[in-house]
Amino acid sequence: MSSVFLHAARPQPPVPEPLQDAIRIATSLSARLAETANARDQAGGHAAQEREWLRDSGLLTLSIPVEFGGQGASWPLVYQVIRILARADSALAHVFGFHHLQLAGLQLYGSAQQQRRLLTLTVDERLFWGNALNPLDKRVTATDSDDGYILDGIKSFSSGSVGSDWLTVSAWHAPTQTALIAALPTRQDGITVQADWDAFGQRQTDSGNVHFQGVALPRELVLQAPAQAATPQATVRSQIAQLIMANLYLGIAEGAFEAARQYTDEQAKAWFASGVARATDDPLVQHRYGQLWLLLRPAQVLADLAAQELEKVFRKGALVTARERGLLAVAVAEAKCLAHKAGLDISSQMFELTGARSTSAQYGYDRYWRNVRVHTLHDPIDYKLRDLGRFALTGTVPEPTAYS
Repeated sequence: MSSVFLHAARPQPPVPEPLQDAIRIATSLSARLAETANARDQAGGHAAQEREWLRDSGLLTLSIPVEFGGQGASWPLVYQVIRILARADSALAHVFGFHHLQLAGLQLYGSAQQQRRLLTLTVDERLFWGNALNPLDKRVTATDSDDGYILDGIKSFSSGSVGSDWLTVSAWHAPTQTALIAALPTRQDGITVQADWDAFGQRQTDSGNVHFQGVALPRELVLQAPAQAATPQATVRSQIAQLIMANLYLGIAEGAFEAARQYTDEQAKAWFASGVARATDDPLVQHRYGQLWLLLRPAQVLADLAAQELEKVFRKGALVTARERGLLAVAVAEAKCLAHKAGLDISSQMFELTGARSTSAQYGYDRYWRNVRVHTLHDPIDYKLRDLGRFALTGTVPEPTAYS
């Protein structure tokens, strides 16, 4: 991708030398994904080969602590990698980000023994994790059994489930009127992954339905038991997820901005009334790019600040307080709201700067808007704005939910 983002980016915390390769690997992989991103977006379906590229890159172990064989990367670095990948292919960046979300869940919910077992297994067997933890979908039920629980039902919006090795799962426990959270191998008897995701954007996120039919869930794979009160530490998972989305939106915005900039520089013709020979010399074009730049830059800065705040809170572990978690939610909401606006506005307005020829299917520039439009509907932005307004007026931090 263009060096414009490398030169203009906000200074980041120093990256330890052993982890510096992560940025190089992600940049190289992003360029490789970009070669087929438009064609794969049009085709939809499951990007099996490209997911293997992710596996082979070594980036799947990025957030796993060193003690379990991982690379021990900070969250700011993980989010940088997500953003780099999203510039080229936001669907695969989503799958990658949600893999690390499941790994974070193991660290936030799991016991020391569960973390050691599952995180070490992830490294040793190069596992790819998928998500079946949609908290609003309570159709998967957990029935008590002698050895744990039996799961039955359907879970929707299960990102990364197709082609995954393990899943993080939530299931509704009727006797306690609460949900449990667990981990299960995707290929366990009774689990069927349905590749039926058909949205007009983010078409290769493998976000279809997962069916559970008489699935045995052993007690040792239950990460959070029914009726178990969530600690402030456990509720940090939603903030990791929300900041993944913010960086996906930013990556899309950066990709759209760079695609428009390159097209304007190399192919766009100056408007006859501009009085200049090149489109890049048109003062009105420059003015509009300046406006888009001022959408992008503050969003980048707030996303980076939120990532640094999340890193501090995450590393506190069980010592994190409710107030610290709430202030993190404010920082993440700020970042997500600006990234939401930057992604939508830049991916839409880019066509006003590139002109009619840029709408040709050969470029596939419409995928930037389609991808960010679909993803920004994940949860209503108005509730984030409400949370921020309430904080500004009264100092009240967002109450912990699966989305705030």
